[in-house]
Amino acid sequence: MGIDPEPFEKKARQEGFSSVAGIDEAGRGPLAGPVLSAAVILPERVSLEHLDDSKRLSPGRREELFGAIYEQAISIGIGIVDPVEIDRINILQASLLAMRMAVDNLRPAPDYLLVDGTIPIQCPLPQQVVKHGDRRCRSIAAASIIAKVTRDRLMRLYDEEFPVFGFGQHKGYGTRAHREAIRTFGCCRIHRKTFRGVEEYVDNHW
Repeated sequence: MGIDPEPFEKKARQEGFSSVAGIDEAGRGPLAGPVLSAAVILPERVSLEHLDDSKRLSPGRREELFGAIYEQAISIGIGIVDPVEIDRINILQASLLAMRMAVDNLRPAPDYLLVDGTIPIQCPLPQQVVKHGDRRCRSIAAASIIAKVTRDRLMRLYDEEFPVFGFGQHKGYGTRAHREAIRTFGCCRIHRKTFRGVEEYVDNHW
């Protein structure tokens, strides 16, 4: 397994860009926790065996690649939007905002963006959206791993604060166990109050 990349970064460099960032997010679907995005600028030559969409990798492989990406990347930026803001502006806008924040946190700054999905982010930099980019583009795949591992680590920390919900296991996604915990205990401050499966229990909030 591994990504067989289409030459998105190469094409951008041939067009005169020198600092190409891939951007992806993690956490659009969960009932709890933030949406988190990562932006990654990889060097032209990089050694990342088994690099792939984070969803197609085992947790152990993601952790290995997470360390390797941090060792080899030119720059990594993270953007986080919390559940309160998600409820205020909706999850799509929150995801795009997190992506823009991740780009803004890159040092050195990029001059071209490769964005996973079909919707560009609000940013003056030239960019290309890449549908299923996390399995087609190396820098987006790297960003997907950074975003996924970072968010999972945050959810394990929340698990220590709110152990009754099992965030360490399901990372906030709407599993049967998680939905049963919400029905039993209500929702906590990191739940997304506008999401179905949570909104019905906002009166029982702690």
